Amino acid sequence: MNLFDHTTFGCSRLITQAYSTSFTLGIKTLHKKFHDPVYAIYGFVRYADEIVDTFHAYDKEKLLSQFTQDTYTGIEEKISLNPVLHSFQLVVNTYHIEHNLIASFLKSMEMDLYQHTYSDDVYQEYIYGSAEVVGLMCLRVFCEGNNTMYERLKEPARSLGSAFQKVNFLRDIKSDFQERGRTYFPGIDFTNFTAEEKRRIEQDIQEDFDHAYQGILGLPVSARLGVYLAYVYYLNLFKKIKNCSASRIASERIRIPDNRKFALLIGTYFRHRFNYL
Repeated sequence: MNLFDHTTFGCSRLITQAYSTSFTLGIKTLHKKFHDPVYAIYGFVRYADEIVDTFHAYDKEKLLSQFTQDTYTGIEEKISLNPVLHSFQLVVNTYHIEHNLIASFLKSMEMDLYQHTYSDDVYQEYIYGSAEVVGLMCLRVFCEGNNTMYERLKEPARSLGSAFQKVNFLRDIKSDFQERGRTYFPGIDFTNFTAEEKRRIEQDIQEDFDHAYQGILGLPVSARLGVYLAYVYYLNLFKKIKNCSASRIASERIRIPDNRKFALLIGTYFRHRFNYL
């Protein structure tokens, strides 16, 4: 059984490495004991997201429904022949990740199947389910059963997930709006996206980043560097987006080049090493 468990974690690691160089870098700077659990969480959320964003030639609703059912069956029975779901259930059961976090995430994925514009309430619900709960799952891992620490860091972890997701929305306006017909930000018309609307969104994101930073300082040392690296990467992406016009980000995907990512990794490591966070 140990070999089976090991190979399923390996599958989630390969998925993470293939889909996200930035998160792979972040995970590698965590303590080794956290690598497999975070790979498993990422593999789970990435495959669910793929169902709703990529599998256009298939019945997405049916696929997501089956994925959801298989997820809960795997968690209950503590085994799944789907390697992504098996490694995920191991993490859920080992770190006692609340099922309501999983349910909220899967509900947000379902919303992507039929929701194309968002009111304020639905927007907040989507942000919580698609991003904040992922941060809370990882926080459960980092706290290793310390409920006092979890409760203290819970709100900053939510803010970090919220900041990441909103930056993603700004970065992906072109693909979300033009290719998928989605407008996540309430009341925004991306056919006439103004500089003032962009500034309002950016102010909201900056507040999330500021709140999240205080929580990062309270993380265990074994998790702090990896989370801080992800924070630094997204903060730099956010700064780059802020320096672009509203019309440019509506028509172009802004990114951080790989060589810049490695430079951020090195700089972040030394700031952490010498307690300059």
